[in-house]
Amino acid sequence: MFVKTPPTEDREIDNTLRPRNWEEYVGQQKLKNNLRVIIDAAKQRNESLEHLLFYGGSGLGKTTIAHVIAHEMGVGIRTCAGPALEKAGDIASILSNLEEGSILFIDECHRVNKSVVELLYSAMEDYTLHLVMGKGPMARTMELALPRFSLMGATTRPSLLPAPFRNRFGAVFQLEFYNTKDMEQIIRRSSSLLNIEMLKEAETAIAERSRQTPRIANRLLKRVRDFATTKGSGTITPDIASLAFSSLGIDEMGLEQSDRNMLLTIITRFKGGPVGIQALASSTGEDVETILDVTEPYLLQIGFLERTPRGRVVTRKAYEHLKISGTQQMIA
Repeated sequence: MFVKTPPTEDREIDNTLRPRNWEEYVGQQKLKNNLRVIIDAAKQRNESLEHLLFYGGSGLGKTTIAHVIAHEMGVGIRTCAGPALEKAGDIASILSNLEEGSILFIDECHRVNKSVVELLYSAMEDYTLHLVMGKGPMARTMELALPRFSLMGATTRPSLLPAPFRNRFGAVFQLEFYNTKDMEQIIRRSSSLLNIEMLKEAETAIAERSRQTPRIANRLLKRVRDFATTKGSGTITPDIASLAFSSLGIDEMGLEQSDRNMLLTIITRFKGGPVGIQALASSTGEDVETILDVTEPYLLQIGFLERTPRGRVVTRKAYEHLKISGTQQMIA
């Protein structure tokens, strides 16, 4: 009988795999070098860290790097999700309870309520909250002094951030997709922490199908481990990995069924493109945000999809991968 792993256990495993310092954080070398300078300078001046904004695809390590920075600075970190900040009281309660020099990390900060974002302007600049108490003729303003804190924002959609909010960050960093060598190192570290025995060829196979994303690599590692436990001796071999990928519907490029469906929809229903995002979402049954944040970034990264002024177009490389030929819609 299949027993579903409790969500709390999954979260505990993910926290175990999360790097805690620069030595454990693999990849993003240019970003790490720049952050080291900012952190060392703040330490030498005995100041709180500047407000920092991180953007990039989901699962690339934005939350992890915020925790690493907090560890390197030796300060506490408070995390919250952007959609959870709906009212002025929400952010006022969080900010007023921060310790001096600590970090507030807001994930998916482009989804923070507009009225809350406007409150953050003065909080980020002057460490003061300007609150309006009451309504109508009896309304009055109140200033709430805040400890000097560092706001760190993470987003997959930086273009949706209001310009005044984006401009208040002292530095903005983009997290890039990882190369296969870095992915192998991440998988090797995770397998060691989880006490998983794995052959080198299987490690490479998982890395190649991880969509250049650490979160997906760790997810695949755990699923392949399940197959090694139930279908093998417990050791992850290339054959066990291949069985797992076949059962999960993941091909050698890391494409899942939803990815292939989107490419095939553009090819068969829109003659390879171009097609607008709304029409594509309607045809595939996916919502626009899922396409923009989950499916499309990797397809663009590996060159299977291109954006044009008129919409999305499937490339020749995708046709070859899907083994589709004889069409006049292919592009170079």
